Amino acid sequence: MFCKNCGKEIDDKASVCIHCGVPVKHETQQVVVSNAPSNGVAIAGFVLSFFSFAAVLGLILSIVGLQKSKQPEFNGKGKGLAIAGIILSCITIGYWIIIIACCVGAASCATDPGLYTSVLLPLV
Repeated sequence: MFCKNCGKEIDDKASVCIHCGVPVKHETQQVVVSNAPSNGVAIAGFVLSFFSFAAVLGLILSIVGLQKSKQPEFNGKGKGLAIAGIILSCITIGYWIIIIACCVGAASCATDPGLYTSVLLPLV
């Protein structure tokens, strides 16, 4: 341990610094244990937000998990995961909407070649 006044090394059990004579305060470490239950709904929503087939379910579970994190017995546990799950689910859902729209557009051009030449080609 070091003296907070002079900065020199002193014995851990010393009550006074032997170099400058200033009383030494022994700091005790306190460990805070939280007994709040885990917010499993927020965790499930976050995990499901990564999977394209379950992004909507992940969005729903993340919203429910965010609401549960506001309850006193959860004490804010899972709030960050729930928010991250909401954001990732929205990104995943938006990505798949764009992919599906592109596939539908490509399929309509493939079935009607005149559509490409009459509508899309003049735009290019």
